[in-house]
Amino acid sequence: MAVNAFIFPGQGSQVVGMGRDLAAAFAPAREVFEEVDEVLKQKLSRLMFEGPAEELTLTENAQPALMAMSIAVLRCLEKEAGIRIADRAAVVAGHSLGEYSALAAAGTFALADAARLLRIRGNAMQKAVPPGLGAMAALLGVELDAAESICTEAAEGPDGHEVVSVANDNGGGQVVISGTATAVDRAIEIARGRGVKRALKLPVSAPFHCALMAPAAEAMREALAGVAVNAPVVPLIANVTAAKVTDPADIVAKLVEQVTAPVRWRESVATMTALGVTRFIELGAGKVLSGLARRIAPDAEALSCGTPAELEELAKHVG
Repeated sequence: MAVNAFIFPGQGSQVVGMGRDLAAAFAPAREVFEEVDEVLKQKLSRLMFEGPAEELTLTENAQPALMAMSIAVLRCLEKEAGIRIADRAAVVAGHSLGEYSALAAAGTFALADAARLLRIRGNAMQKAVPPGLGAMAALLGVELDAAESICTEAAEGPDGHEVVSVANDNGGGQVVISGTATAVDRAIEIARGRGVKRALKLPVSAPFHCALMAPAAEAMREALAGVAVNAPVVPLIANVTAAKVTDPADIVAKLVEQVTAPVRWRESVATMTALGVTRFIELGAGKVLSGLARRIAPDAEALSCGTPAELEELAKHVG
């Protein structure tokens, strides 16, 4: 029998129209979207269903929207197909903001608290660095040690040391870097000079997962102190350690650290396979994480679920 890990996508997976068919087909999805709308005092679901894309992509909207989408899929699985994480998952994990989705799915956070936390997180991350001063770039066809070497060299600029570091080790030769715009530009040039297959700037509004996000980390420390945090029904594989965590205080500490630390996704997938996971099930928008899982753990099965048809297929497959 397959051993399942439920995984939850991060920023960049959002797309206009996500959740619309799910809400039309299933009451549990509608209930999730209505609760998040009410908590945030915003018709976030309308923005998800109808756009515009530029507004949905704003960090303060994309983060709670992606979480709402993931939890809507999960509630449909629970109530329509009888598939519960407590019974069917060995572990959960999520990429960056997806860690909050994973924790909401595992009962650590109430849905309303997860929505509020992600709105605070999105706002704080956006405000941490003035527009235009920070940047992120994807390096493709490079391994972690080579990317770290590129960042070390790029950090030394004509005016002294600048911030640039690995933000996401996504696996499959994909590493994302983050820092000041000038240092990221230098890193791209260095990478091209070293024969890196592709090095391109990402269309993001702030330099996530680097030291420049320190003010946002403090904002999350304060926000997390004000919510109930329960032990998850199954262990979380934490972004910052790529290791199991179940203690609520430890989870909070790692969520604060996560804002400035790299997402160790490649190692997280490796940890899950070492724990015996043979099937990765991505819940929510897009198929980014299931695609990465296939590249990192080619012997494991990887599925994604975000539409009524995919939900029906998953219910047959897992049920």
